[in-house]
Amino acid sequence: MRKKITVIGAGHVGEVTAFKLAEKELGDVVLLDVIEDMPIGKGLDMREGGPVGKYDSAIVGTNAYGDTANSDIIVITAGKPRTPGMSRDELVDSNFNIVKPVTEEIIKHSPNAMILVVANPLDAMAYTAFKVSGFPKNKVFGMAGILDTTRFRAFISMELNVSVENIQALVLGGHGDTMVPIARYTTVSGIPLSHFLPQDRIDAIIERTRKGGGEIVKYLKTGSAYYAPSLAVAEMVESIVKDKKKVLPCAAYLEGEYGINDLYFGVPIKLGANGVEEIIEIDLTDEEKEAIKSSEAAVRSVIDLLKF
Repeated sequence: MRKKITVIGAGHVGEVTAFKLAEKELGDVVLLDVIEDMPIGKGLDMREGGPVGKYDSAIVGTNAYGDTANSDIIVITAGKPRTPGMSRDELVDSNFNIVKPVTEEIIKHSPNAMILVVANPLDAMAYTAFKVSGFPKNKVFGMAGILDTTRFRAFISMELNVSVENIQALVLGGHGDTMVPIARYTTVSGIPLSHFLPQDRIDAIIERTRKGGGEIVKYLKTGSAYYAPSLAVAEMVESIVKDKKKVLPCAAYLEGEYGINDLYFGVPIKLGANGVEEIIEIDLTDEEKEAIKSSEAAVRSVIDLLKF
């Protein structure tokens, strides 16, 4: 039997995510939004593309949470996007008031689901879904590190004119300007990045990665990124559905790992059929540890604004 995957929020991120999940035939997809009829039209459009796209996944758009019942995986993309000059953290109040009731509906209709959070500020919204749902920590996680890492890899590829497939990279920390790209763990076909680039160029790429989302918001003016985030979600869902047990940087609930407690934070995890199956702790230099502490403080300052 196919998995049932619900995407909540049919804006750009939601619609592209739903399409990629269907195209990869990872399950049957439900696309939900509160805007009357809009997700129904988008879902029908995607379903009609199946014959030429060569995918058999059923795709249904809806305004009713009842249609999401008994989902295996629920992706929360619902929330307000950033506008130019706005940080992710400035969305905390408005998106808390969206993610909290969404999570309450999830509990009601799909009590055994896994929750994959995409809404910003990511770490705080994952924390919201975890606390409101009461689900086990392995079943609630956030997409952030994969997006940050793919941006880092893309910028390195652009700099070196080499295939993106040759680049392995790691970004830790909160999904924001204090994220911590770890250049020491970044390689091109196993060769350290420092072999190819001087430190000043590496530093410039790291800074561009930290501001990567804001760069896109600046150009779009009326929204934020959606292609790269949607592809990142699809990679996570594929690892779960196919039990691939990929090691991916994601926002996971920490209880002492990296010296951090009671916080969602970007770390490498093993993602499989049971959700977060392992949190992987890596050795860090003193400088990297300090950067992690700064990122932790930034995430915690946003968490403290939540009003449960």
